Amino acid sequence: MFPRRNLPWFAHSLLLICLLLVRPALFAQNPQEPKPSDDVVRVFTELVQTDVMVFDKQGRFVDGLTQDKFEIKIDGQVRPIQFFEQINAGTSNEEAQLAAARGSTVNPSGTNPTRVVPLDRGRTVFFYVDDFHLDPAGFVASRKVISDFIDKDMGQNDQVAISSATGQIGFLQQLTDNRTVLHSALNRLNARMYSVNDSDNPPMSEYEAMLIDNNDIDVLEFFVRETIRVNGGNMSRDQAASIVHGRAQTMLSQSAVFNQNTLIGLERLIRMSKDLPGRKVLFLLSNGFLIQNRRGDGTSQIQRITSAAAKTGVVIYAIDTRGLVAPNSDASADRPFDPTGMLARSTHGENFALQDGLNALSRDTGGRPIFNTNDFKPGIRGAMKETALYYLLAWKPNQENKKAGRFRNIQVSVTGRPDLIVRVRKGFYDVEPSPVSTADAKKSPSPAPKPTGPEDQNKAIIAKLHDAIAAPYPQTSVPLMLGINYYETAGKGATLATSVQIPGEFLVYGSRNGKTQAVADVTGVYFDDKGQVKANFFERLVSTAAATDQATTYKGDVTYTYPATLLPGLYQVRVAVRDDTSGRTGSVHGWIEIPDLTKGKLTMSSLLLGERNQGTMTNVSSAGEASPVLLNPGHRFRANSTLRFLVFGYNVKISDKEKQADLAVQVQVIRDDQPVVTTALRKVDTEGMADPARIPYAAEIPLAGFQPGRYILQVTFIDRISKESSSRQTHFDIN
Repeated sequence: MFPRRNLPWFAHSLLLICLLLVRPALFAQNPQEPKPSDDVVRVFTELVQTDVMVFDKQGRFVDGLTQDKFEIKIDGQVRPIQFFEQINAGTSNEEAQLAAARGSTVNPSGTNPTRVVPLDRGRTVFFYVDDFHLDPAGFVASRKVISDFIDKDMGQNDQVAISSATGQIGFLQQLTDNRTVLHSALNRLNARMYSVNDSDNPPMSEYEAMLIDNNDIDVLEFFVRETIRVNGGNMSRDQAASIVHGRAQTMLSQSAVFNQNTLIGLERLIRMSKDLPGRKVLFLLSNGFLIQNRRGDGTSQIQRITSAAAKTGVVIYAIDTRGLVAPNSDASADRPFDPTGMLARSTHGENFALQDGLNALSRDTGGRPIFNTNDFKPGIRGAMKETALYYLLAWKPNQENKKAGRFRNIQVSVTGRPDLIVRVRKGFYDVEPSPVSTADAKKSPSPAPKPTGPEDQNKAIIAKLHDAIAAPYPQTSVPLMLGINYYETAGKGATLATSVQIPGEFLVYGSRNGKTQAVADVTGVYFDDKGQVKANFFERLVSTAAATDQATTYKGDVTYTYPATLLPGLYQVRVAVRDDTSGRTGSVHGWIEIPDLTKGKLTMSSLLLGERNQGTMTNVSSAGEASPVLLNPGHRFRANSTLRFLVFGYNVKISDKEKQADLAVQVQVIRDDQPVVTTALRKVDTEGMADPARIPYAAEIPLAGFQPGRYILQVTFIDRISKESSSRQTHFDIN
C-alpha cells in the first residue's frame, strides 16, 4: 500500500497517544427520521433550461403543479416542454436534476457518486456591494444587512461570498462557510465616495444632468437662467446653454464609467459561478444608478447580465440601501434655489429613475427588488425562502435560427390560472456577445505549443496544477476531502497539518514495474488573508496495491499530510491533485485561523477527529486495552462506527490557591442548524496533567442511529477562573 505521509513522528505520536489515553466522555444521541431522496435518471440532450417560481396572491409558493399546467413561449412562439421537475434548492439531488435537464450526468466518469456528493449541500449566496454608488449611510446599512445574515440567517451548510464593485475586499472575496472569514471580509468594506457632482453653480445633480442631456426644456431653461444670473448677466443665452450642456455631459461621462464598472463586476461575478452547482442567490446592495444615461450602455449590459444569470442559475435581489426615501426630503443636499418649483416638478421622478436598473436586474433574472423599507431582514429572509423551491423547465432550441447577439425573450404562464404570479427569467442570448472587440482579439497571444519532451511534460503538469490552484472555485473532476488541523506542541510551537484524501475510484491503477500502482501529483499553497503565499509543497505520490489485491478492481484511497509552521493569522489552504495517467485534476480550498497565544486569552486547537469501528464503549484509560484510533482527514464516518475527537485548551488559568485549573466543557452535535446532541456542562479532569499549558480533552460519540448527512461538532471550553470561553467547530459526514 501507499506509505501515507502524515504528521511528523513526534506530533503524530502525541495525537495518537492522546486519542488512546485521554479518558473520553461518551455521548448519546437522538436519532432523526430519514428524509426521502429520489435520484433523477431521466436524461435528455441539447436542451435549454429555465427555472420558474409560482406564487399565489399571498406570496406562497404553489406546490405540486404538473407539466401540463405550464406553457412556455420563446419570442412569442410556444415551445414543447421536454423536461419538467420540481426542485428543492440546496439539496444533493438538485445537481443531479439540473444535469438531467442539461442532458448530462453529475459524474460523467461513471464512478460511484455516493462517495463524493455532499449529503447536505446547502445554499450558495452572494452579496455584491455596489460601492461606486453608496453614500456613508448606505455603507452602514450594507454592513448591517450582511452581518445580520452571517450571524442569524446563514444556514449550516451554506456557502457565502462578499464582493464589491471596487474590489476593496481583495483576497477575501471568496465563497466559504467560515463565519470568521466572512466577518473579516466585511470589515474591509469601508465607505468610498465616488461623486459626479461638479463644483460649479448652480449645483447640478446627476439626474438633472441626464434630463438636460435628454433635452428636458424646463430643467435646461432653469439652469440657463441661473447660470446667467450667477455670472452677473455677462453672457448670452447661447453661452450659458453651452456651459450647462458641457457640465451635464462631463458629469454623465464620469457617471457612465462608474455604472459600467459596477455592471462589469456584477457580470464577472455571475459568469465565474457557472461551475457551481444549483441555484445561486445574489443580493445587490446599492443606492441606485441611472441606466438611462446615454453616455453609457447600461441597457445592453443588463441584458448581458440577464443572459449570464439564466445560464448560471443566479437570481438577483437588489436592495436599495437608501431605505424609505421621501421625495426631495434631504434638506442637507446642496440644491439650487427654486422659488417657482419648476425644478422640483421636473425632478420628482429621480428616485424611481435611480431604482430602474436595480428593478430590471431583479425582475429580469427571476428575483424581485427590495425597495422603500428601512428593515431589510424580511426581504432577505423572504428571498431565501421563496428561492428554495422552483420548477425546472427545459426545451429544445431551434438550432437553425441561432444568431450571434440575438436576445431571446422567455414567457411562462400557468394555463387557466391567471390569479397566480409567475416569476421567470426574461431571456438569454443565443450566442453570447464577445467581451472583446475584433481588434483586441487579434492581440491575444497564440496558444502555447503542445508539450513534447519530458521537460515540457513536467511544465505542463505544473501548469495544470497551477491553474487548478488559481481557479476561483474548487475543481471537482477529482473530488478531494481536506482536513486542516492546528495544534501547539511543547518546544515546537504552532503546527498546521494539512491532510488531503484522494478517493481511489478517481485514480487510475495499472501495471507499473510489475506492480499495481496509481501515481498522482499533489501541490498545496498557503495564502494569508491578503493573498500572499506563505508556504507551499509539491509531492509525487505512488499508491501500490498489495499483492493479494485484485489488480483490476483495486481502488485504494490515498491520503497525504503536510505539516507547515506559520505565524498566527487567518490562512487559506488550496490543494490540487492530478492523476498521472488520466490527467484528471481536482482541487479543494479550506480556511483556518491560527490564534496568537501570546495575548494570554483562552483558545483551542482544532478538533482532531478519529474513527473507532467498535460499536460499544471500550475502556480507554489504558493504551493496552484500546483499539487504535487514527485521524480521519476527510471527516467521513460509517454509520455504525464511533467518532472520537481530541481538542487542546491553551492559556487555561491555574488558581493561586489549589494550583489547579477549573475548566468546563460542553459538546454539541448540530444538524440543519438544530442541536441533535447537547451535553450538560462538565468539568475537565486536569489532575496530574504533565503540561498545564496544553490541556487535552477527548470524547467519543457512537454514531449508530444517526441518519446519513452532514453534522457540525461544536466544543466549548469555559475557564471558570478567568471567566473566559472559547469554541471550535468542525463538520463531519455520516455515510
